[in-house]
Amino acid sequence: MATTILPGTVVPEVLLGKENYENWSSCIKNYLLAQDLWDIIETSMEPPCKPEDDDHEVEFKAWRKKNAATLHAIQISCGMNILSEIKGISSAKILWDKLAKKYEHPAQEGRVSLKLLAAGGDNMNQTTGFSEYTKLYEAVRNSEWEVANEFITQHPDSVRAKITHLGQTVLHFAVLAQCEDIAKWLVEEKMSKEDLEIRDNEGLTALALTIICGYQRMVECMITKNPELVTVGNNRGLDSPIVLALRHGQTELAHYLYVTTPFEELLPERGPLGATVVTKAIHTAHYDLAERLIRRCPRLAITLDTDNICPLSLFVGTSSLFGAEFLKAPWNHMTMIKLVSPRHADIFKYYLDNRKEGQTHAGSIGGSGTHDQAADSMSIRSLKKQYLRLLFVMFDSMSWTMNEYQIGIESGLAQAIFTAVRAGIIGFVSLIVEEKRELLYWVRDGKTRNVLMSAVQHRQAIIFGMIFGLKETKATLLSTRDNLGNNILHVAGTLTEFSPLLEDITGAALKMQTEVQWFKGVEKLCNPMYRNERNFASLTPEQVFTQTHKKLIEEGERWMKDTASSCTVVGALIMTIMFAAAFIVPGGNNQDTGFPILLNRKLFKIFIIADSLSLFSSSTSVLIFLGILTSRFEAKYFRRSLTAKMIMGLSTLFFSIATMMIAFSSAI
Repeated sequence: MATTILPGTVVPEVLLGKENYENWSSCIKNYLLAQDLWDIIETSMEPPCKPEDDDHEVEFKAWRKKNAATLHAIQISCGMNILSEIKGISSAKILWDKLAKKYEHPAQEGRVSLKLLAAGGDNMNQTTGFSEYTKLYEAVRNSEWEVANEFITQHPDSVRAKITHLGQTVLHFAVLAQCEDIAKWLVEEKMSKEDLEIRDNEGLTALALTIICGYQRMVECMITKNPELVTVGNNRGLDSPIVLALRHGQTELAHYLYVTTPFEELLPERGPLGATVVTKAIHTAHYDLAERLIRRCPRLAITLDTDNICPLSLFVGTSSLFGAEFLKAPWNHMTMIKLVSPRHADIFKYYLDNRKEGQTHAGSIGGSGTHDQAADSMSIRSLKKQYLRLLFVMFDSMSWTMNEYQIGIESGLAQAIFTAVRAGIIGFVSLIVEEKRELLYWVRDGKTRNVLMSAVQHRQAIIFGMIFGLKETKATLLSTRDNLGNNILHVAGTLTEFSPLLEDITGAALKMQTEVQWFKGVEKLCNPMYRNERNFASLTPEQVFTQTHKKLIEEGERWMKDTASSCTVVGALIMTIMFAAAFIVPGGNNQDTGFPILLNRKLFKIFIIADSLSLFSSSTSVLIFLGILTSRFEAKYFRRSLTAKMIMGLSTLFFSIATMMIAFSSAI
């Protein structure tokens, strides 16, 4: 099977870290299976020895080609920070195993099955080594404080011993068993500060379990005893208490932990914790908490978190949570403008007023008459207000981020801008265009493509037009080449696996027409010399277009031929029926003159005219569809010739059916 790897991202997920490894690996696996490449990963076969004779040369070349294709597919789907670590690996299987080892979450990491832990039954601590704590275990489970106190008094070290096979201390289990009084007693009277930092086999402290369960008073009690607990990592050091609270939807606890966590611990100089809190707050729609953090430390907006995700980049992509129509509806105008700073208000109003798409979302939100639906509507509106406030707070935080490190290829700022371009977040890009226009010159993605090239690659017409209209940037951005030697026409000719321009188009032929129109449209705007420039693979833009659209051309050809064949049969059938009906007229013929008996009737004249029109139009449609079946199916013909023939053929066929029905109606 021929293997083709497109010079663009092959799956919608780009590997950024542990947080999205599961989704990424699933997408990549399905892609490799579809391309007949998965056996390179799945099998443990060694590469064939380098051929010393002709017998093994074919086998070696086949393996080398599949390995290179698999390796390329994985590499171009990784973020730049990860790619820089793996670029030296030449074996696809070794690369896959390395990524899995580094980014795959261990089983049940960060997740606690409370039912399993709290309802473990009598066998919970009966394994070897835990039987001596059975009495204490049972006392806590049954809320027998006096028995527990007696046992701990006799065995003081039991408060820090692991009494279950999951490595839990008595405090862990008291939390899971919802014995708040016993837990409070243990913390205040029996355990030291250091005892509270003991982790179970899942890497969780007792505070972490308390946060997951949502016990506010227990959390306050533990932090009062040991304030340093707020900085102790959990889940093998990955999650701090505030991150755990956000991950598990404990809103009140998250705000409490934010107040009790020393702000110095959240600064970028101390590590990625602060950025991680912001990204988790955005993930869980706690925009108010994220706003408080960014206002106090604007640098957090573009600092990478523990999964190498930039908060600004993540935030820009979350506008889809409110639907595709977010920021379009009339009720947003005055509300949103009041929320933004005066220097942003004109920009924002311009953006809102110039949206060309429908305004259906607000109507669907505001049309409810029930109390619950009205409450939901207010909640959504409140979230949108918080979202926009955070948007402009983050945008203002970029005012000082203009040095080389902060706008580099792997920077959070570049990550955010290209996320907005790929997702078509026009509002954010419009702010960049109006107030941070210099960033358009500087930022580059992982392939050293600029913002204009990215807009072309992802078929974002509005963003492309917005940037192309800037006279001072147009020439510079158009003349840029990426790290593969591609100019902007090469990029326009590359088929992106998931293109928003093609999502709503049905039929491979119509998709192909759209792609040709896009390529030709960009070509008209570029210098004519770009058409003949070659990239590092010695391919012109036209050749890149043909190569990457080969499969779509084949699908378009098959679609048009199948449609034309079916319509030809229908047209021929109508033509036969209407030809016969012309001689077998309603009412018969006069035996003496041969003229139809009903010749002077008005309905008969309608019948004759409709029959003739149906016959002629069906004959025309058959000829047009036969012309399609014998046409050449090259990319350039999809733009006008083939699609025009298909439209004319379908139109004449529809007209023949309509006139046939008129003839039938007049005859009866």
